[in-house]
Amino acid sequence: MKTTIQARALGKTYPVNGKPYWALKDLDLDVKEGQAMGIIGGNGAGKSTLLKLFSGITHPSEGGYRLEGQMTSLLEIGTGFHPDLSGRENIYLSAALHGMDRQTTAQRLDAIVDFSGVEAFLDTAIKHYSSGMKVRLGFALAAHMDADILLVDEVLAVGDAAFQAKCLRRMESQMQDAGRTVLFVSHNMLAMQSLCDQAIWLQQGKVHQQGESHAVASAYLQQQLPQSHAIDLTEHRDRSGQGDVRITAMSWDRAPCSGQ
Repeated sequence: MKTTIQARALGKTYPVNGKPYWALKDLDLDVKEGQAMGIIGGNGAGKSTLLKLFSGITHPSEGGYRLEGQMTSLLEIGTGFHPDLSGRENIYLSAALHGMDRQTTAQRLDAIVDFSGVEAFLDTAIKHYSSGMKVRLGFALAAHMDADILLVDEVLAVGDAAFQAKCLRRMESQMQDAGRTVLFVSHNMLAMQSLCDQAIWLQQGKVHQQGESHAVASAYLQQQLPQSHAIDLTEHRDRSGQGDVRITAMSWDRAPCSGQ
């Protein structure tokens, strides 16, 4: 299986208060065709910087990388959309910018619109779309491009749970059927583990841990739990049991729905 994403000693620095700040440092990475690689870490760890390097938005300060095949990305809400154009017009514009001819776009238009769920607003200017609508349309476009590599940042967190699950299923099917490679940045450990078999944990711009996604996510979550909160229930002598919990029933009060 060929390597579609490769990075060696990759680094990116920005000037901060007149001094260099390394947003990413000495990163080595190999991602195979048809593989999904999760990228996790706290805020400022270098996750978005890495995807911006691979997408060509910014350039490395040191080292280098190689991408085999055509790439598409979903990095920020509304990226690539013209606010004054309608959803329909933006579909054709974005598709053209990715090298798709108008006839092919027309053939895929219904599928893109159906996946995004913005049928009722297709001829409305994008500037009137909610953040969730922009994300749905952006992912629908990316999912229907003839790309070998898909870069996805945390933007899917804006969508609702049903749409996130729909996106994960779409990415999984494209990995299996078309050999698409995915780099997936997420703070949602369950979503990341569901999609990705491998993951890297970035910390202060460097790879802190890399390996099987469940192991990396477990180590990351363990670090996020302060030791003061890690209570060993077996140490209690005022009650019996081993600290295991079984939920047999639950209920909740009706809560207001969040916006799109």
